[in-house]
Amino acid sequence: MKTIQIEKDARGVATLTLARPDKHNALNEEMILELTEAAKTLGADPSVRVVVLTGQGESFCAGGDLSWMRAQMAADGATRAREARKLADMLGALDRMPKPLIGRIQGQALGGGVGMVSVCDLAIAVQGARFGLTEVRLGLIPATIGPYVVARMGAAKARRVFFSGRVFDADHAQALDLLAAVVAPDDLDAAIEREIAPYLAAAPGAVAEAKALVARLGAALDQSAIDDSISALVTRWESAEAEEGIAAFFEKRKADFLK
Repeated sequence: MKTIQIEKDARGVATLTLARPDKHNALNEEMILELTEAAKTLGADPSVRVVVLTGQGESFCAGGDLSWMRAQMAADGATRAREARKLADMLGALDRMPKPLIGRIQGQALGGGVGMVSVCDLAIAVQGARFGLTEVRLGLIPATIGPYVVARMGAAKARRVFFSGRVFDADHAQALDLLAAVVAPDDLDAAIEREIAPYLAAAPGAVAEAKALVARLGAALDQSAIDDSISALVTRWESAEAEEGIAAFFEKRKADFLK
């Protein structure tokens, strides 16, 4: 693994760490594929009781990698759909992993980073962390992550941040149900340990089946919703607004639609 790290302790607690701190743990194709494989591997490992998802450095995940975005600018619709499908598969693999997934959010989460927080069973962030679905600033939409973000927040709360592009703090993220708690940086590891402990006192098979039952009882994330989100993203990539917004971003100028 080049973009992530996996560590497992004697208790069966696995820590899955995004390991591109120099890039603010931005998602590229390699990281997406490695995370997908890690979710499948950890999910199938009977010695793993709990998985903690976190990042190295000052950011949890700053969204899509800039090089990946440049490649998407030049790609055709079919290629864009394949790349979106890889991200959807990664989020789905983490979401369905038959182990408790605890988000240890040590820094900012933007775009796809918010999607990753949304697939955690619970997430705890440090005070000072910032969050945002900023895709609309580029003329894009938070499409592939959308089903998971809306499932976590609910439609009413998602309306507050899903299409404004605003950046909000950790307390607001907790009020939106994206986070379970917000703690001081020095208290983060202790807070994560408090969430781990109950799972280690429970039957792992029962935990896995209870998690699966919640998924069945909750709002269904069926394949048609995933397919629709991918189609919506591809359509938006082909819009004049997206072309102008992304070009303006890389050219470090204000987009025409902001004037």
